[in-house]
Amino acid sequence: MPQGSTNILDEWQCLEEEYLKLQETHRTYLQKLEEISKLQKTCSSSISHQRRRLKEISHLVNKCSTETSDDIDGMKNRMKTRPNAFFEMEAFLPKKNGLYLSLVLGNVNVTLLSKQSKFAYKDEYETFKLCSTVILLLFSCICYFFVSYRFLDAILNFLLVWYYCTLTIRESILITNGSRIKGWWVFHHYISAFLSGVMLTWPDGNLYKIFRNQFLAYSLYQSFVQCLQCYYQSGCLYRLRALGERHNMDLTVEGFQSWMWKGLTFLLPFLFFGHFWQLFNGLSLFRMAQLPDCKEWQVLMCGLCFLILFMGNFFTTVAVVRQKLRSRNQKPKSL
Repeated sequence: MPQGSTNILDEWQCLEEEYLKLQETHRTYLQKLEEISKLQKTCSSSISHQRRRLKEISHLVNKCSTETSDDIDGMKNRMKTRPNAFFEMEAFLPKKNGLYLSLVLGNVNVTLLSKQSKFAYKDEYETFKLCSTVILLLFSCICYFFVSYRFLDAILNFLLVWYYCTLTIRESILITNGSRIKGWWVFHHYISAFLSGVMLTWPDGNLYKIFRNQFLAYSLYQSFVQCLQCYYQSGCLYRLRALGERHNMDLTVEGFQSWMWKGLTFLLPFLFFGHFWQLFNGLSLFRMAQLPDCKEWQVLMCGLCFLILFMGNFFTTVAVVRQKLRSRNQKPKSL
């Protein structure tokens, strides 16, 4: 047999042996996946059982509230820590998608099963948020200072719709994977996406031209403030996570939260100015809607959206500041 054919056969024999090893490795992998699936179901059912029994025991403890002992007090303290422990466990178990994710993605499992995957997705979310905000800042600057074409305004509004819709999907996935972002900071992205969509459909006319520069200036300012927040909050969160004072899946938000007190209070004037700008936009649009030549439904709808954004942002920020001030004042007393 020629030497070349012998070498080819040797190479093929080596490849065959590697293929058999690959088959065995893949078979083991499938077995482990099946075992993991069974363990996931067992853990989920055990957590549900624990929650039900914990609720029953809590009810019994409340009935016997007059009886106190060191054992009962210790049991109450341990019971208080269980919900957080269950939450941490469920962050690594498959769960049914919420209504929004079910409508957008269907019943696809979006739970990431390792800490590395969760952190990588969270970091990618923060990078996407910062890069998108910089792009929106530059585009708003171009539309405000250099050009005045309706189709470019439409592109900006389309980018805003895409940005906020993408944020809501990514945040829903992060919440499924254990992120603690909730409340207004999630809901206001839905309002912003709807507002941008209404602005996109507003036809070109005298009323649009009157409000155009005011809206572009507002978008420019909001993008600038969000860039500041993303930059400073990410650094603050990194330090607090290193000290063990914040959860590893906490995210930057377009607002003020209690953990931002140290070093980030300088952002408060920027935030409040942006909130009152939203109120000014809303009032301007409501006055515009009362003009006799106002025929566009977008005027009133945008005014309502700006008013909702103002009330949500303003009262949430005030509540966080009040809560933080109260907790700061209580610390010396407890000492």
